[in-house]
Order: sequence, then C-alpha cells, then structure tokens
Amino acid sequence: MRFCPKLTEIQLQELYTFIKDKETQALEVKRAQAIVLLNNRIGIETISRITTYQRRQIFELRKIYLEKGIDAVRTKRKGKPKKLLTRKQIVEIKKILKEKDAPFRLGYGSKFWTTAILADYIKRTYKVRYRSKTSYYLIFKRVKFTYHKPDRVYEKHDEEKVVKWRKEIKPVIKKWWKDRYTVILAEDEMNLSSQTTFQKVWLPEGEYPRVEVSNTKKSKSIYGFLNIKTGEEHAFVASWQNMYITKEMLIKIKKIYPNKKILLLWDGPGWHKGSEVVNFIKQDGNIRVIYFPSYSPEENPQEHIWNSGREYVTHNNFIPNVEKTADDFVEYLNRTKFPYKLLGYSANS
Repeated sequence: MRFCPKLTEIQLQELYTFIKDKETQALEVKRAQAIVLLNNRIGIETISRITTYQRRQIFELRKIYLEKGIDAVRTKRKGKPKKLLTRKQIVEIKKILKEKDAPFRLGYGSKFWTTAILADYIKRTYKVRYRSKTSYYLIFKRVKFTYHKPDRVYEKHDEEKVVKWRKEIKPVIKKWWKDRYTVILAEDEMNLSSQTTFQKVWLPEGEYPRVEVSNTKKSKSIYGFLNIKTGEEHAFVASWQNMYITKEMLIKIKKIYPNKKILLLWDGPGWHKGSEVVNFIKQDGNIRVIYFPSYSPEENPQEHIWNSGREYVTHNNFIPNVEKTADDFVEYLNRTKFPYKLLGYSANS
C-alpha cells in the first residue's frame, strides 16, 4: 500500500468534528471518513469496502482536502445560511472572548473557552442556539482563536528554569549545528508492553470494532536516539533500563558514528548518571552530554516519536508476542525520518 504524509492534529480534529456534526450529510461523512482512514493507514481494500470509493478516488479526496481544506468534502448547498446573531451581538461576543479568564469569571470554572462553554454563554445571553458546531468554530476564527489540546504540565515543572535552559543551550546547539563533524542526538526510553492500547477509528454507523487483548502483561524497553540534523532514528530493543544497558546502547551509537563527535541530549534518570555510563563517556572523550530540564518532556523531540510508533504499530492491535512487536516497532522507527525540532533546529532547517 502507498502511504502519504500524516495529517496534522488540527486537520484531523477538523475532520472528526465535521463527521460528528449532525448537519453533515451522509455523502460528506463518507468523504471525510475516507481521508481519516487513509491517514490511519487502513488498507485501501478495507477503505474501499467501507466507503465504496475506488483507490484513485480515495487518494484524490485526500489530495484535494490538503489543497482546499474542509470545503473539499462539502457538498455545495444553495442559498445562504440564516444569521441568528446580529452584527452588534457578534461584536460583543468577540470582545468577551478576548478578555483574560473570561469563562472563569462568568462562572464556568474554567480559564479556557470551549465550544460547549461558548454555546451555553450565547444561549443564556442572547437566547440563540446554533444547530451546528461549525457556527461556533467560525466565531472563534473571527477572533483568530485556534484549536489546541491542553498539554500536560507536571506538578514539579518549573517554567522559569526551562526558559533559562533554552536561553543557555540554544547557542550551544547553534555552534555544533554548523560543525559537520558533530552529530546531535536527542535520547529517551520507553516501555512497550503486551497490553493493548486503543485509538479511535471511524466506521459506518452500526459497525463496531473489536480488538482482542492479552490477559498477561510482558514488556520490553526501547532506547531511541534521534539525529536532529538528519531526522534519522536509531532505536534499539532492550530487556530493561539500567546503567549497564545504557552503556551498551552508547557503544552501538558509537559504532554508527565512529568518527564523529556526539552532542547527546537526554533527561536525568539514575541509569543515565550511573558510574558505568559516566566512565564510558569520560573515556570516549567525544561525547558531550546536555541534560533536559527536569519534568519537561515536551523539550525532548524523541518523546514525540514514541507516539508515532504506537499509532503505526501497537494501537488497536492484539500483542501475543511482545518481542516481535518490539522488533516491528523498532524497525518502523529506524526506517522513518522524523524532522522534529530541538530549540528551533530540525532536519528541515
């Protein structure tokens, strides 16, 4: 099967919202579903059976969507939609949207606007209720709001320290970025278990996906090193995470880059600072280590790669053999390029 570049989270959310909208016509839903299923790497034959579209039509739908946005899947309707809010009311709503912490002050218990909060506010204030969520999205767009999924913030996360770290480290990255004899690697580890993880899929109404799950839990560790300059991933399966295994992983990396200096960025668990690792780095002499700030996984681009691997290999899959799945997971990562940014630098820079 031919795979395409992944849609962005904003594009996917737009399609999901469009599909769930009660005013979206059946034909429009089918078009949007075809695009989502293709993005989720469902087999073309399966998509064709679900939507009745031919292979060429499926890829053409996706191509047009990327060019024109959601209008590409809409059916042209005659006439203009009725405007329920007056121009004066729209101006008033735009003003309240821009006020800091407005939802909280209005008694909603949240500092952030959501579609539901905006809909309730308009209903209570102006006695107006739109049938389609799209109308509320358009109001948000008028004040240049964009959709965001809230990031997780750790209790011990210190944003001031993170800002200081970025300021101190960015010149270092800039210096070594220009040195063609230096490799910049971002490293992290993850645990892959036989426990099935789930992700939404879209199917015709009345059909329900079933995924077999394992009753036992086995796990493997995976070490990942992202080459920031090239986007190449170097992932390895391990039985666990400790300083001895971490040293073995560094030896493997040195074999990949035998004549290069390495600028290695990772976080600070004990197995990264153990004597075996510290002594190896000291004896090698060509590895410089920079630690990411504590409780700030969002700074490490390698963290994002795990999500991509899970989506492609493990989500919605029964895992009878965690060893084979770990090998498949690593094989996918190592053949895929990931141009994630580190302090503004990436393979696309």
